Amino acid sequence: MNPKAMEPFGMALRAHFEGSPNVKLIVRRDDGKEATLPASVFFREPAEFTDIEKTAIELSEGRVLDIGAGAGSLSLALRAMGHPVKAVDVSSHVAAILRERGVEHVYCADVLEFQGGPFDTLLMMGHGIGMVESVEGLDRFLRKAHELLAPNGQLLLDSLDVRVSEDPDNMAYLEANRRAHRYIGEIRIQFEFEGQRGPFCGWLHIDGDTLSKHAVSTGWQSQIVRREQTGDYLARLIKGAG
Repeated sequence: MNPKAMEPFGMALRAHFEGSPNVKLIVRRDDGKEATLPASVFFREPAEFTDIEKTAIELSEGRVLDIGAGAGSLSLALRAMGHPVKAVDVSSHVAAILRERGVEHVYCADVLEFQGGPFDTLLMMGHGIGMVESVEGLDRFLRKAHELLAPNGQLLLDSLDVRVSEDPDNMAYLEANRRAHRYIGEIRIQFEFEGQRGPFCGWLHIDGDTLSKHAVSTGWQSQIVRREQTGDYLARLIKGAG
């Protein structure tokens, strides 16, 4: 993941952290479709976590690496539960916020270049698996995750099955991917905050069946532990079984 692509994201979180309550981040797809994302969503308290997030917290074990940790809400919740937690994020703005919010062990790095561990749990929430950008990138990440985990360690991640959408624009985008012989959940997005735009980057929404297929082929046991009608789901991958 190109750190420059995440620069507006980090700037938006910094603005909210410094006292601007109504900060909005624009997420723009390369077909022109836009959505706005409130920065406040990254600063929620545990009572405001989604059911998927609550389940991931409950399943977390031992030493945890929070990958793409954002403002650190999950890291702080896990630390309060007694877990030793480290956090890694590619954005320097985000890494600084994590430290200022009290996450003690923070690394500003691409997880593919991160050296550390072993961990018992890798946590990758908020559709953070998207940062691998493509199915090929997913395979690279899954191999790297093996290196970071202790024997029988686990990877907890959430993603989105884009096939659930009935939005005509989304359906047209998926069909364009099919025609181009790309995986349907590979998209290109751009983040914008207050006129500052990052370069477009790849983002991956991976359906559970495809995730399981690639997980097994790279040496994992894969389980979908929670599904929502929106297409969102939580997956648990356990190292060392295929």
